[in-house]
Amino acid sequence: MNPVDQRQDPVRALVQTAMLAALTCVATMLLQVPSPVGGYVNLGDAMVILSAIFLGPLRGALAAGVGSALADLLLSYAHYAPGTFFIKGLAALAAGLIFRAFPHHSKKTLAVLLAGAGSLVIVVCGYFLYASIFLGKGAAAVTAIPGNVIQGALGIVISSLLYPLLRKMLSQPGL
Repeated sequence: MNPVDQRQDPVRALVQTAMLAALTCVATMLLQVPSPVGGYVNLGDAMVILSAIFLGPLRGALAAGVGSALADLLLSYAHYAPGTFFIKGLAALAAGLIFRAFPHHSKKTLAVLLAGAGSLVIVVCGYFLYASIFLGKGAAAVTAIPGNVIQGALGIVISSLLYPLLRKMLSQPGL
């Protein structure tokens, strides 16, 4: 899962994508802090960002979308699953593209922060639009914005802390 190595075995790529989808699902389900306005705050956004960074924009989007939507299905939020698939996938796509825009190793921490910020904006706006338009919640969708901002900010902090550790670990031979 080296972000630099774009040429690899397709089976390995498939396994890595599936593994990060599963980790995204587990991170979303593992720690759930109920939000007073509905839904829950979780660790899934950190995995959305890290999926994009380590898999690249396209595979990261697939892992993030599938893993997050699967968590919605397993946690009885099925009505959010279609929106989650596209919102988290788009958030990872943006995060991956932003991260790639920083080729210099010395600026990777900044790249992770900016990738997370781009992801946060897409998640907050995406869920507002999805709840307003597709779920018919109208103006009540505004009440979910603070929870989504907190969740996104937590994802940025966690992914920023985990990135250097995972980068070092994954650069070891044989991984």
